[in-house]
Amino acid sequence: MSEWLVLTIAMAAACAVVLSIAFINHRRIGEDDDPNETPDVIEYMTMMIGVIYAIVLGLAIAGVWEGRGAAQEYVRQEAQALHEISVRSEVYPAEVRKAIRADVDAYVTHVVDTEWREMADHGRLTDRGGELLERIRRDVTDYEPQTDHEGQAYQPLVDQVAAVDDARGARGLGAGATMPGVVWFGLIAGALVTVGLIFTLQIRRSFRELLLAGLFSALIAFLLFLIWDFDAPFGRGISATAEPFLSQFPHLSLGD
Repeated sequence: MSEWLVLTIAMAAACAVVLSIAFINHRRIGEDDDPNETPDVIEYMTMMIGVIYAIVLGLAIAGVWEGRGAAQEYVRQEAQALHEISVRSEVYPAEVRKAIRADVDAYVTHVVDTEWREMADHGRLTDRGGELLERIRRDVTDYEPQTDHEGQAYQPLVDQVAAVDDARGARGLGAGATMPGVVWFGLIAGALVTVGLIFTLQIRRSFRELLLAGLFSALIAFLLFLIWDFDAPFGRGISATAEPFLSQFPHLSLGD
């Protein structure tokens, strides 16, 4: 099922539930009921709970958005380090240079075409990706420089391999959902309480009140959807992309 279809259904369901309860509640109210009798303390508490929940929602959205941004930065660092390895190997003999670049291309192709789906579906890296990275490491570290020029390039290449390994590890750690279950419980429970407090103010069936109640509940559902969508940096609609790999290695047929 499409994520946007899920969002549409969730928002419509939230509106339908709130409006249904409003209609049912209105039928139970007697003709002599006065909505102006709502105590001021209830209005104050409703406002404060709404403000507190808004702060919690804001912090949750900021947290998952920061996680997504960090995941995208890890991808950029990994792609840049691999590009540097491919370019700096130019000083090595043709046979060594060809082996390094071939293994770099194989690793990038595997990451974009295979490992990316594994992260999206299961939140983890593949063993094959680790093996391909180890081949790059062996290509770089096993070669003994024959000239001063090659010797000067050796350590920077080793450092770039370490940078790839570090970025790959960080990418793996950020592949799964980061929001703990207890936080989700608090967010959903807070949403129910916040929306439920609408009825403490004795909402009526006027078009204005029903419209505001529906829009408010839809907004809460939309914000919860955003948190859920950002919570898996590589697995959902608004996720980190493999664009850094595509731009650094345009000669590869990636993502086809």
